[in-house]
Amino acid sequence: MEEGNWPCVAIERRQKGSLVEQIVTAISAMVGSKELRVGTKMPSVRQFAKCNGVSTFTVVEAYDRLVTLGLLSSRRGSGYFVARQELPATLLPAALHIIPNAIDALTPDLYSGVSEALPVGAGWLPPEWYGEDTILDAVRQAMRIPANRLRGYGHPLGFPTLRQQMAATLSEELFPVEAEQILLTHGATHAFDLVLRTLTKPGDTVFVEDPGYSNLLSLIRHHGCVAVGIPRGEHGLDLDALARQAAQTQPKLMFVNTVLQNPLGTSLSVAQAHRLLALAEQFDFWLVEDDIYRELAPRGEASLAAMDGLRRVIRVGSFSKTLSPVLRVGSICASSSLIPELLRVKMLAGLTTSEINERAVYHAITARPYRRMVDKLVTQLDAGRERAMASLREVGMTLLARPRGGMFVSAGWHDAPTAEWNGKIIADQALKHGILLSPCDFFMLRAPESIWFRFNVAYADHPQLQTFLRRICRQ
Repeated sequence: MEEGNWPCVAIERRQKGSLVEQIVTAISAMVGSKELRVGTKMPSVRQFAKCNGVSTFTVVEAYDRLVTLGLLSSRRGSGYFVARQELPATLLPAALHIIPNAIDALTPDLYSGVSEALPVGAGWLPPEWYGEDTILDAVRQAMRIPANRLRGYGHPLGFPTLRQQMAATLSEELFPVEAEQILLTHGATHAFDLVLRTLTKPGDTVFVEDPGYSNLLSLIRHHGCVAVGIPRGEHGLDLDALARQAAQTQPKLMFVNTVLQNPLGTSLSVAQAHRLLALAEQFDFWLVEDDIYRELAPRGEASLAAMDGLRRVIRVGSFSKTLSPVLRVGSICASSSLIPELLRVKMLAGLTTSEINERAVYHAITARPYRRMVDKLVTQLDAGRERAMASLREVGMTLLARPRGGMFVSAGWHDAPTAEWNGKIIADQALKHGILLSPCDFFMLRAPESIWFRFNVAYADHPQLQTFLRRICRQ
């Protein structure tokens, strides 16, 4: 089929399922029926978007998913080509429709905390693991906001007293920083969004860890950027692969979890952190350090921001993992020259953040019990992690890496329980049994070589999960 004679895909905007899913399904069906043969060049992103009346962002995400599935390959400067003829098990004809109630990386129940399903794949801990009394007392104090503060929106940078407290703590424990170099956000994901809005444009290359934070991959694509995965395993980043990719693609920035990486729970060594900084300098790209787990990590772990002094590093922090995710307070630490532009974008997108939430965080972290509360949380996580690893081994699963701390353990099977199954299908089955799982598909740009899941250590030894996993292994 000639590229110029490409037939338009039938897009039904009222049909259940996103436009991306409809495009992926349609192209997969054409591959499966041999209407598209191996080596066929696909239309360019712009041509496909124009022909089908969709945005280029939609086409980029659809093509990326098809590359992940192995149906398309991407050749820099040449475009996309059909890479294989047989369909993956997830796209066999019987499965081409959208599965009702199927789970994906943005399933609301993974974040709401109100689902009755066992939240094995969630990123939050049981409320009793946090210091409930400390948090509730901080919220009550925050509600005593002076009446004159109710007339305005709050400071666009965020509650000044909290920023001053954060600057003092960071300066004492990690690196010198002024309160004016700290911008408060609605959590870490909001911070990532502001960075992307400020520093990238559609078509820019953005490096991410592979596997890495699931929502970040979707966010990068939403901004029209090209996400390129840098392999990360038990021993850290593949920095040789990073150097090769940087030479070829000229990335604008890279997102990296230095400490207790999500989903593996590993940390970069000081030597790796130094080399990563050298590569960022050599190839002239920003490093966005996702540092939200540092308070749960052993002291002395590598810090890109501390090594770099915020010249090329932008540090993102959050209080969701030590206080409560419901407070939605995150932060960006950056150079004095970059903060004004980040602030301008923050104001364009939403003016300010919630001063009441920020006041609550301030009261919580300055309360006398806070340090003891964090130490107790780390102890609970250590015990929960050991139980989780033992329970997962009992049902025949293998760890991807031994975590250095934190909330997650990732484990799976080298061989699929059955040839037709993958992580996504198992997660959908789990949901029907009242269990929320986060499969490897959420975290990877590459096609997974095995089936694995990210497990929250607070729930990974639950009998309900053990029963389900044993049932899967018997199939």
